[in-house]
Amino acid sequence: MSDRYDAFSWAPAVELGEFATEVLQYRHPHHLENPMYLTYFNGQWSEGNTPLYGAMDNAVWLASSVFDGARSVAGKTPDLRLHLQRVINSSVSLGLICPYSVDQMEELCSEGIARFPADAELYIRPLVFGTEGLLISLPEKSSFALTIFDAALPGMAGFSACLSTLRRPNQQYAPTDAKASCLYANSTRAMREAKERGFENPVMLDSEGNVSEFATANLFLVTPQDEIVTPVPNGTFLNGITRQRVIKLFAENGVTVIERSVKPEELLTAKEIFNTGNYGKVTPCIRYEDRTLAVGPVASKARELYMAFMANS
Repeated sequence: MSDRYDAFSWAPAVELGEFATEVLQYRHPHHLENPMYLTYFNGQWSEGNTPLYGAMDNAVWLASSVFDGARSVAGKTPDLRLHLQRVINSSVSLGLICPYSVDQMEELCSEGIARFPADAELYIRPLVFGTEGLLISLPEKSSFALTIFDAALPGMAGFSACLSTLRRPNQQYAPTDAKASCLYANSTRAMREAKERGFENPVMLDSEGNVSEFATANLFLVTPQDEIVTPVPNGTFLNGITRQRVIKLFAENGVTVIERSVKPEELLTAKEIFNTGNYGKVTPCIRYEDRTLAVGPVASKARELYMAFMANS
């Protein structure tokens, strides 16, 4: 076994503590039996699927909307401020103006989280969207809604994946530097294609034929030479906040993650494939095309490190 993999295996064990151990083992019944949706819009909180749009709002028919996703797990909100800053940045990219600052949105998040059970596992989704403007949305008329809802953190059971026939656009063709709603139509096309083939999540390539990411999350693999590799950001996918955090956590534990171009053929020989993203944080791929993959030590360590980080956030 190579030095690269040995360096990973001898990294100091992480003390998960009571919080992280409970999160890894426990799923609160509130999410399954009585899911709750809470939205802050126009200065007030409301429950359920809160109406936001008018029929002539720019976002409805011209897709001028951006969002972000953060997490609260038993009151812990890892990297929340980075997610809130990103929705502001995404707004600028689409010619919108987020009406709230990071501090103001963080305060609203705290208010909303407090309305859920203390053990709740939540998805936090700030949304900025265009209202007025025939073709070009008027930035000063941008509207804002914050939705918080029950969403249990997936475990390590894993998912299946295949290679999509669809490609990711670059910045010449789409606002790929933003978490823009308009980008997700192509992702859902790819996911529908994968589902029809019996898979859960597709791997998407860029226009050059290199691996970009999964349809819904960033991609990591472990090569036959025991290198941990992830596609280098090239303008076709967001350099995810959870992706960056996992790379940093590995580095802090003496493990190098290589960022480079990845050919799709490399996935056919990878020892491990896993993803990072806000919804599941770290989730292993257990079947790629016709290959069965184990939940390996690298993905397991990535999850362990992230859970420990979240416990202290």
